[in-house]
Amino acid sequence: MISAEQNDFITRVGPGTPAGTLLRRYWQPVALSDELAGPRPVRPVKLMGQHFVLFRDEKGQLGMLDRDCPHRGADLAFGRLEDGGIRCPFHGWLFDAKGNCLETPAEPKGSKLCSRIKQAAYPVVERAGTIFAYIGEGEPPAFPEFDCFVAPDSHTFAFKGLFECNWLQALEVGIDPAHASFLHRFFEDEDTSESYGKQFRGASADSDVAITKVLREYDCPEINVVNTDYGMRLTALRKLTEDTTHVRVTNVVFPQAFVIPMSAEMTISQWHVPVDDTHCYWYAIFTSFTGPVDKQQMRDQRLKLYELPDYTSRKNKRNDYGYNVEEQLTQTYTGMGDDINVHDQWAVESQGPIQDRTREHLGTTDKGIIAYRRMLVKAIESTLAGETAPMIIDAAQASALTGPPSIDGIGNAGNTDSYWQTADHERRLKSDWASARLAQSAA
Repeated sequence: MISAEQNDFITRVGPGTPAGTLLRRYWQPVALSDELAGPRPVRPVKLMGQHFVLFRDEKGQLGMLDRDCPHRGADLAFGRLEDGGIRCPFHGWLFDAKGNCLETPAEPKGSKLCSRIKQAAYPVVERAGTIFAYIGEGEPPAFPEFDCFVAPDSHTFAFKGLFECNWLQALEVGIDPAHASFLHRFFEDEDTSESYGKQFRGASADSDVAITKVLREYDCPEINVVNTDYGMRLTALRKLTEDTTHVRVTNVVFPQAFVIPMSAEMTISQWHVPVDDTHCYWYAIFTSFTGPVDKQQMRDQRLKLYELPDYTSRKNKRNDYGYNVEEQLTQTYTGMGDDINVHDQWAVESQGPIQDRTREHLGTTDKGIIAYRRMLVKAIESTLAGETAPMIIDAAQASALTGPPSIDGIGNAGNTDSYWQTADHERRLKSDWASARLAQSAA
């Protein structure tokens, strides 16, 4: 258990809060590239309780500004994209992607007012179908050369979804390897050849054994946690026989992302990004090591489950997450359908808008969560003291951070570390883009 004051310390993210001050030191996903498609590429963004407008100007340049016009506070998310920027419909004030005021057309001829106006603007970059922004002070850190950021665009796919709860409890479900045997339990295994794009529905690497079968029948994993230069690595081991062990490697990328295996060919890099204290988006980048991602199939699968423009789940707390008692008795552990994101959503939203951690009782399988919270508290305290924190990196450090390896497979029971390292290396050797990186690093 922790105190209410300690819980606020690690969960609240508004301007000036301890955790909010830390998270503002990192790039944060704020939109999918798809959200700026179409005839009017403008989107309102709410991030850590602050309001912004994101847009792509006529030349294709991205910009993110404070949402309220500095004239009289009108909403720039309704602005007109024209003449090199975004124009407020109230009085026609025009701002470029850097926040420079280009025109104040209603002012008298010769007025110098425009030259004295500057709207707050924030660095924005586009990676793997996802737009990241930096709203902190000083220079942002470099992007690590992780697989999701260096794979060809053809080999990545990005999507997101809204959770109506605090970012931290949403993140913590992803660094809890034990829950998958229960929350994501399926009583029957599908044909793994039909599992493309579906989480937990394929086969473990180096086998034809369905992941669902392993999780269902071996529900008490041994969990090991190791600190790394990017955060933490969690290894969940499920002993199948005297000679074989199921190995699942999850990586926590500080401060709020994790990298997990989707299948033998694909990984998922996922962020939990605070909208405010009681809402967050998960952003996921799927990265393929084999052929190009079938983006249309992946998108179609997910649009059956999520409603635009806010990417809200069609199954949610207002309809009991689609709960069906007959399904819970015969098909799934939750009775809430096949989408594991819905399972996660129920689990974390049912804890309340902000989980009351004064009432929790952690166990042995929560060792990853305990280790992460310690890391988070230490990083917040360091930030408040004006010191550095994990993953505040420069270009040289970023180039040394690759991978990180994330495997779900069945290997030799006596040498599980060697197994996942070898499996990851062999997967890269078979991949055009990943093998080229291996050759480059060897040279």
